[in-house]
Amino acid sequence: MPDRPAVLFVCLGNICRSPLAEAAMRAEASRAGLDLLVDSAGTEHWHVGKAPGRRAQAVAARNGIDISGYRARQVVREDFSHFTHVVALDHDNLARLLALRPAGAGAEVSLLLDHVPGRAGEAVADPYYGEAAGFDTTWADVTAGARGLVARLSGVL
Repeated sequence: MPDRPAVLFVCLGNICRSPLAEAAMRAEASRAGLDLLVDSAGTEHWHVGKAPGRRAQAVAARNGIDISGYRARQVVREDFSHFTHVVALDHDNLARLLALRPAGAGAEVSLLLDHVPGRAGEAVADPYYGEAAGFDTTWADVTAGARGLVARLSGVL
């Protein structure tokens, strides 16, 4: 296990929700002065090596963050020993992660919105097939989740 908190955000293809969660977490951790490792991945391989989608990049840019250099990757079993927290964006990906997690792996596995008071068990909606406005909703959700997780990792909660 790493010597500092390390968080991996996971969605299906790693081109919209999880890179947005990664960006939000980096921003929130920076604001809080929290030193941690942050990354994102997908449970599927379809977009490996590709940048986040243009709508994901646009919502991040509107919030002052450039994610154009991020590249999609697929989650691997070793991630459960390289990260202290593996955070799914929805229930299907949570189930895939729990099935992939090696026995005895130390990483805590959760849903992102489990870290937001009153939203435990909720999924971050996938905006991929919807309108651009759905990305604003996703940004609000991943930011709330990042704030909650940073508070927890900082010992505030």
